[in-house]
Amino acid sequence: MANPERYENLVIGSGGAGKFMAWTMAGAGRRTALVERGALGGACPNVACLPSKNIIHSAKVISLARRGGEFGLKTDSISVDMHAVQRRKRLMVAGLHQAHVERTTASGAELIQGTARFVAPRTVEIDRRSGGKRIISADRVFLDLGSRAAMPEIPGLRAANPMTHVEALDLDRLPEHLIVLGGGYVGLELSQAMRRLGSKVTLVQHSPQLADREDPDIGAALKDLFVDEGIEVLLETELRQIDGHSGDRVRVHVNDREGKRCIEGTDLLVATGRKANTDAINLEQTGVQLDEHGYIKVNDRLETTAENIWAMGDCAGSPMFTHVAVNDFSIVYDNLNGANRTTKNRLIPFCIFTDPELARVGRNESEARRDGIEYRLVKMPMAEILRTRTVSEHRGFMKMLIANDGDEILGFTALGFEASELMAAAQTAMLGHLPYTVLRDAIFAHPTMSEGLNQLLANVRVR
Repeated sequence: MANPERYENLVIGSGGAGKFMAWTMAGAGRRTALVERGALGGACPNVACLPSKNIIHSAKVISLARRGGEFGLKTDSISVDMHAVQRRKRLMVAGLHQAHVERTTASGAELIQGTARFVAPRTVEIDRRSGGKRIISADRVFLDLGSRAAMPEIPGLRAANPMTHVEALDLDRLPEHLIVLGGGYVGLELSQAMRRLGSKVTLVQHSPQLADREDPDIGAALKDLFVDEGIEVLLETELRQIDGHSGDRVRVHVNDREGKRCIEGTDLLVATGRKANTDAINLEQTGVQLDEHGYIKVNDRLETTAENIWAMGDCAGSPMFTHVAVNDFSIVYDNLNGANRTTKNRLIPFCIFTDPELARVGRNESEARRDGIEYRLVKMPMAEILRTRTVSEHRGFMKMLIANDGDEILGFTALGFEASELMAAAQTAMLGHLPYTVLRDAIFAHPTMSEGLNQLLANVRVR
């Protein structure tokens, strides 16, 4: 092996955690190499979070236009131009890419575009995208390898060349009939968006409800929403075999409550989970161990089983959200500078950007019962908040779990207009360990969604 080039820090992957580690280390004057095999910035700004929300918003605008008469808008006809939809998204992505290039250059981090494979502990060989190879060794290595859409082992599925979210978000055409496999956040968001853009959509889910980690009332409300929008929802449905080719004609053979049947469509989207990108980087050369699911084993400080190698984000088994990956970076970086932070007891929020949104922070009822935690429940329809009347967005509800032996907020869930903003208020109270009475007695502006917290918490059963 040729003599490797020496760096203080080697960051592999430029996603949420990796880019901030590279920018911060290099900005502090430490020689840092950042290796990225794909698009700078990772999935979120290029093919995932932000592009999907861009497309989803276009679909919402189109949905509102179709409801135009309700708001006094007169239109003779409405049609969708997918080229224009994609143009808006691609302009956004291009702007985000340029911002990442400028930030990387300004930080002083050396960006190496290519594929890294370990050839020794903390030493990689990089196949550069522009040609040639480089060998780099570092005092510290930070792994931000990300994840990719999992492809379940179903006969005929791979041969059908189905789309993942990456291909679906880049379509310049509108599928005639899209069959979506999976009722998690990717399947939910893209099913609704494609339906609103004009596709016929069938969503196939193996479990008894959509969003199967959420409470049954959430799953039922999402199903009602989708059915009302013309989406065919098949629950408790087992996939048996796939025939045909996505983009032309595809047949999905299933077993459901009524027995065997076949669903015919033109396009197929797989949204059945994620898989860590740990299988092609030769981690066996490093002493870094994987768990049974292929994620990197880390402790609560995100240290791997190899000295001076850390893992962050999806590949470390962290909850698969950009905001968690950025928090992973903060934990590792602060600890390198004398702090003692861990991933234990993090209060992690999430939001599914259906319309209306589904947002949750803390425990739901199912989790509280599973863990034997007694709680008081308050629940209220969104329609009782006057703000929803002004915007004609009445659907959904919110609920909060309050400790049975105190006034601590255990969890908050909302399905409705601006649910994510309501969640942020509840999360702030939870982070400050404030009793629910602080929100109950606060003066929120009228008419806003936040004042619904006053109404919700006025109904808490007194101990």
